[in-house]
Amino acid sequence: MKLVAEQLGKKYRKEWIFRRVNLTLSAGTSYTFVGPNGSGKSTLLQLLAGNLPASEGQLIYSLNNTVIEPDDWFRQVSIAAPYLELIEELTLDELLIFHQTFKPFKAGLTTKDIADRLLLTHARHKEIKYFSSGMKQRVKLGLAFFSESPVVILDEPTSNLDRQGMNWYQEQVRLLAPDQLLLIGSNQPEEYDFCPNVLDVMQWKS
Repeated sequence: MKLVAEQLGKKYRKEWIFRRVNLTLSAGTSYTFVGPNGSGKSTLLQLLAGNLPASEGQLIYSLNNTVIEPDDWFRQVSIAAPYLELIEELTLDELLIFHQTFKPFKAGLTTKDIADRLLLTHARHKEIKYFSSGMKQRVKLGLAFFSESPVVILDEPTSNLDRQGMNWYQEQVRLLAPDQLLLIGSNQPEEYDFCPNVLDVMQWKS
């Protein structure tokens, strides 16, 4: 998987959040985007995920040198972020079953396996609305970690996690497949201390 941004820019009203972003992001490694709060990290990640339209420039996904159409990008990307909501009326089991209908889990993983890996075996039949904020964050991360998708995007991944949750994150993120592309938005070094590529979004401020 390769993701190429060419002269990418995003504007809200008359203000440019960033401009002239030129990137080639290749599978098999990880990239972390850093910058002050409000600098555009989350906006850039959402744009790279295909969740937001660009104001200028273009984004190209390709797999084995074949360009992927924009309508199919969502199949390639798993994203976990504080601003993404879970369906809180579902139990954990129901949520995992529903998730599989549009994005399958990695080969061999059952819903029970996922719950076990989330350290939430005891909560499989509890509605998400009764989960703590840390439990919900683990579910969001787990859906990204354990889904079969070549691109994984994590925005502020340890939000609401306690020390046990932080240790769990650091263990799981290192278990991602070597052929996956990992993108992280963070200001916390412990969230990306393993990452070889750290990019400051301030370089793209106009």
